[in-house]
Amino acid sequence: MKKFSLLLSIILLFSSCQQYPKNDPTPKKAERILPNLKTDRYNVAFLIMDGTYNTEFTAPFDIFQHTQYRKGIKAMNTFTVANTLDPITTFEGVRLLPDFDYTQDSLPPIDILVVPSAEHHLDTDLNDTILLNFVKRVDKNALFMTSHCDGAFVLAKTGILNEVVSTTFPSDIGRYKSMFPKLNVKDSVLFVHDGKYITSAGGAKSFEAALYLCELLYGKEIAKSLARGLVIEWKLEEVPYFIPQ
Repeated sequence: MKKFSLLLSIILLFSSCQQYPKNDPTPKKAERILPNLKTDRYNVAFLIMDGTYNTEFTAPFDIFQHTQYRKGIKAMNTFTVANTLDPITTFEGVRLLPDFDYTQDSLPPIDILVVPSAEHHLDTDLNDTILLNFVKRVDKNALFMTSHCDGAFVLAKTGILNEVVSTTFPSDIGRYKSMFPKLNVKDSVLFVHDGKYITSAGGAKSFEAALYLCELLYGKEIAKSLARGLVIEWKLEEVPYFIPQ
């Protein structure tokens, strides 16, 4: 009986090792799940990369994503685009999984591009021709091109802001003017809307620029409803902004 028990234990141990190998060298590839982009909505793409700042990304994303819970409007599909499908890490350390890789994927039509600020938008990102060419391609058909904080530097580098008024992060206004001396730059405002371009000071005030676009598209009551959902007081008349006449 003892020999039988010992033999049974060995068999069970061997079977267990076969079922659950401890050193399986084969990497497990995560299944790619594409976002559910519904028809008859605005497609809103968020351009993210390593070093993206959380607030300039999450503030407009929160506002725009919540439009799907409002009735009677053309809501927004929100999704992210990057130059990779690998996780990107924000400046604050949050890891995000991009929905699309703009260097190789067939992208859905982009109605609104959001360019949040990122750590290297004042230096190395401005030398990334693949990134800049992507922005220029989107600009050809987009209804709105928007930036928050130093995201304006990326738009400016492409040349698409040459004929409009724009703004950026307050502390970087001087550098913005110096780097792009031909631009018409407005300071002491939270955002500027000129044509299809909306540039904002960024930070927590990215909420205001996003709410403004919603008021433009959906009217004051929808914008106020979106603001209430995020416990934000929204009165456009009390926000310092600039629209050239």
